[in-house]
Amino acid sequence: MRGRSDGGQKKRLIASLCAVAIFLGFLYVYYGSSSSGGADLGYGGKSLRKLGSSYLGGDDDTDGKQYESSTKFGQDEGEDIVPKTFPVCDDRHSELIPCLDRHLIYQMRLKLDLSVMEHYERHCPPPERRYNCLIPPPPGYKVPIKWPQSRDEVWKANIPHTHLAHEKSDQNWMVVQGEKIVFPGGGTHFHYGADKYIASIANMLNFSHNNLNNEGRIRTVLDVGCGVASFGAYLLSSDIIAMSLAPNDVHQNQIQFALERGIPAYLGVLGTKRLPYPSRSFELAHCSRCRIDWLQRDGILLLELDRLLRPGGYFAYSSPEAYAQDEEDLRIWREMSALVGRMCWRIAAKRNQTVIWQKPLTNDCYMEREPGTNPPLCRSDDDADAVWGVPMEACITPYSDHDQKAKGSGLAPWPARLTASPPRLADFGYSSEMFEKDMETWRHRVESYWNLLSPKIEDDTLRNLMDMKANLGSFAAALKSKNVWVMNVVPEDGPNTLKVIYDRGLIGTTHNWCEAFSTYPRTYDLLHAWTVFSDIEKKGCSAEDLLLEMDRILRPSGFVVIRDKQPVIDFVKKYLSALHWEAVATADSDNEGDDIVFVIQKKLWLTSESLRNSE
Repeated sequence: MRGRSDGGQKKRLIASLCAVAIFLGFLYVYYGSSSSGGADLGYGGKSLRKLGSSYLGGDDDTDGKQYESSTKFGQDEGEDIVPKTFPVCDDRHSELIPCLDRHLIYQMRLKLDLSVMEHYERHCPPPERRYNCLIPPPPGYKVPIKWPQSRDEVWKANIPHTHLAHEKSDQNWMVVQGEKIVFPGGGTHFHYGADKYIASIANMLNFSHNNLNNEGRIRTVLDVGCGVASFGAYLLSSDIIAMSLAPNDVHQNQIQFALERGIPAYLGVLGTKRLPYPSRSFELAHCSRCRIDWLQRDGILLLELDRLLRPGGYFAYSSPEAYAQDEEDLRIWREMSALVGRMCWRIAAKRNQTVIWQKPLTNDCYMEREPGTNPPLCRSDDDADAVWGVPMEACITPYSDHDQKAKGSGLAPWPARLTASPPRLADFGYSSEMFEKDMETWRHRVESYWNLLSPKIEDDTLRNLMDMKANLGSFAAALKSKNVWVMNVVPEDGPNTLKVIYDRGLIGTTHNWCEAFSTYPRTYDLLHAWTVFSDIEKKGCSAEDLLLEMDRILRPSGFVVIRDKQPVIDFVKKYLSALHWEAVATADSDNEGDDIVFVIQKKLWLTSESLRNSE
């Protein structure tokens, strides 16, 4: 009897537990479904990830409704503008570059080939892993030193990394002096100054007055493995602008130092993908002890430089292989010489530790090679200007019929080329009259922008500017008289007008604004967004993500100029308080349609933790 009684109790217990489980399941389904998309929603429909230990305007128990957003502009017309708040990222994220984040690579267990530098290429976080917090400045952050003084010194607190000063102490890269980091102008190959090294290259090429710009014929330069960009810094006085390129590698803050100094620079690597620049963009490429294996994968990296060089362009190479007499360096030199010979490059000059090769002016040499010679010519259907996410190819990019007939790029010398109608303008069906009208339109617009900014800026307030949708580059061209430089950004899915921008003697890159830009936080003084928000709405991307990204790359006290439709302006206004931005001015577009101009300034703020650390 006892056994039967125990069994009955067990059955009743099991039945009771099942009933409770069913009831709880019903509650979960009912309330869970009715509250989905509610308090836990993050921006852009993503889960809220609170990463900061120190917050401004929020805490861990804040009602999640403040993070709800819509990328559809104009939906809330007539409603009150409701301020929103964002958490502040933890201080350890003060130098976050979302698409070049090594921690993300480890967390996502990406299978990358380290031997070809895939781990230094762009790998952007999926939506559920994006940061929705404000990147804090480091403890003790100060408004950056102004140009041209910044070329030679920056605040140590702004980039609190001194390992390069110790590691490169014998090469004069940089020196710590009290609260500042000083840049004597040295480099791994040019310990005694980039200016003397640049003059020696010009002398090797027999350019008049040892001036590398060669009476305006050399204007755009690509410096790969640039270090802290002292080579590019000292080119500026010769009216040469360099795209200083380096990866986020063991010298991880080198590009951050370059931009803090006010020198054009970009985070990138010669790896597996094409660099984000069109063909025939640079008159000169430069590599000084850049530690690149140019012979790997059938010379694919040299062939990428070949794609980027203009007809008759130069590659200045300073490295032990150019002069050392040990067996390994001699082997590399022989193989490299054979490779560039098959690419139809010739030695323009060779002296001491530097060799300068020159690319041919026409296709004639390519046509005269023996059949089957490697590297081959690229396929006729290969678009040499398609670069966004496009793999490199180990082939030679032949010249267009225009370049073949012109026996060169046909560009006017600088500064005339800035306003001369570029030869590749015809690729887009634009006439010279349309080009001139575009220049005049943007001249008036930029003049209007500066009038709106004038109460807030002095002559030296702005240095690093970005045009987020550059079209033909006329925004940058209108700023020639200002002591600024402009990173011209061309959307990856629109007309590839970046080649026209380079033909004008300006620089820039291709980008997709649904993703983070390849730069450090706090690197630009002004962002110009002409219909950028309207464009990403059409692509279904989050405008809130874009605002957070703009805040990341904008320096404290920097400015944003938005030119877009009224619903976009209304949308952005909702976020000013949350982003610690303030409105400076609003203006109509002066009979140019229904665009509105909205000027904003980012405030300088520190987290409570940063304030404690700086004290």
